[in-house]
Amino acid sequence: MGRHFGMHTGTHIVWDWNGTLFHDNEAVIRASNAAFAAVGLEPITLEKYRELYCIPIPKFYERLMGRLPTPAEWTAMDGAFHQHYERYAVDCRLTEGVELLLAGWQEAGRSQSILSMAGHEQLVPLVSQLGIAERFVRVDGRTGPSGGSKTEYMVRHLKVLDGVAPERTVVIGDAADDAVAAIAAGAQAVLYTGGSHSRASLEGVGAPVVDTLVEAVREAERLAAAA
Repeated sequence: MGRHFGMHTGTHIVWDWNGTLFHDNEAVIRASNAAFAAVGLEPITLEKYRELYCIPIPKFYERLMGRLPTPAEWTAMDGAFHQHYERYAVDCRLTEGVELLLAGWQEAGRSQSILSMAGHEQLVPLVSQLGIAERFVRVDGRTGPSGGSKTEYMVRHLKVLDGVAPERTVVIGDAADDAVAAIAAGAQAVLYTGGSHSRASLEGVGAPVVDTLVEAVREAERLAAAA
């Protein structure tokens, strides 16, 4: 997916999609509340969501319910979430300033890719529709069941990237799981407060935490230079 523009040098960025490049918080909270309603739970605010959210998703639901959902509840909640998310996400757009940021990184001769736990078949056409596909050397989404960890996907993603060294790679995402996955793959991470996690929950992970994607890119350069 994507194409190469000359020789890539220096730092490689692996971008998360939902809540990072794609500003879909509104769709996520509305779809989550539809999922909760499917099993009789009360709706929550975005603030509460960001305070409790974690991966794997059943653990997040456990925080809300006081117990893990049963298999039947998980099926109902997962189905309701994806059905409603697809409806609401059509109104979502890229995070402000993303186009210029991605263009600047690529034009400086550096490489970047996307790894998302969004479904691969939905992700790839959406990245193209939003006009940024050519900024990335690879775009990977989830190909297995939803609800799991990003770690195995991250390890696989970095292994197939041509000429990209994990120690010169920085993952930029909005969830603690992005940092966990990065470390498991031998990379570093920068966490962004504009998505699914509160600053407080991100600060417990040990990766740098920033409030803008411009800051995230600067921090990624610093981390890779020090590696």
